[in-house]
Amino acid sequence: MDLQSTLLSALSEYGLIAVFVSVLISSFGLPLPTSFLLLVVGGFVASGDLDFVSVMLAATLGSIVGDHLGYGLGRLGGERVLDKLARLLKAGSAIQKAQDSMQKWGGFSVFLSRWLITAIGPYINFISGITNYRLFKFSFWDVVGETLWVGAYVGLGMVFSDRIAEVSDALGDLVWVIAAGVVFIVLLRKLIMSFRKPGARNA
Repeated sequence: MDLQSTLLSALSEYGLIAVFVSVLISSFGLPLPTSFLLLVVGGFVASGDLDFVSVMLAATLGSIVGDHLGYGLGRLGGERVLDKLARLLKAGSAIQKAQDSMQKWGGFSVFLSRWLITAIGPYINFISGITNYRLFKFSFWDVVGETLWVGAYVGLGMVFSDRIAEVSDALGDLVWVIAAGVVFIVLLRKLIMSFRKPGARNA
């Protein structure tokens, strides 16, 4: 039984508890297909089997709690947490990307990693704690980003409840397109700023 089938089975048996626990666990870097789960849950909302507000609360709270637990572990455990994760999950590359992202964008990278570059999200949590990034700012970006992620996927599941698998595949491609667009905008802004410097104009 694959992970998607396991999550669907847990959903049918435990309901919103399964949603809360799944998104919480995925906040620690375990490769659970939680975006697909949210699409399915959105389909259940559309059919009247689940309540929209309850789904939003369960998924958003689960993700926020998981993110803050990761932040706390990073703050308490320091670099040892990243070292253990790198060995356990073979996540050295993702951790390096998360560190680079935090250095470039600071708190905004917390927001982006909730819904766009989600692969580095768990490691952003740990790094934020390790570097003592302000908890208030982390919480702000985290809540905004997770609410956007949950709302978007549940909403899409509601609209395309009869084509969940197709939408899930399409979103995977769309995320990479958006990510490439964000990187392009950042690079373009840096290029424009470099030409505005006095030294660049003189040259």
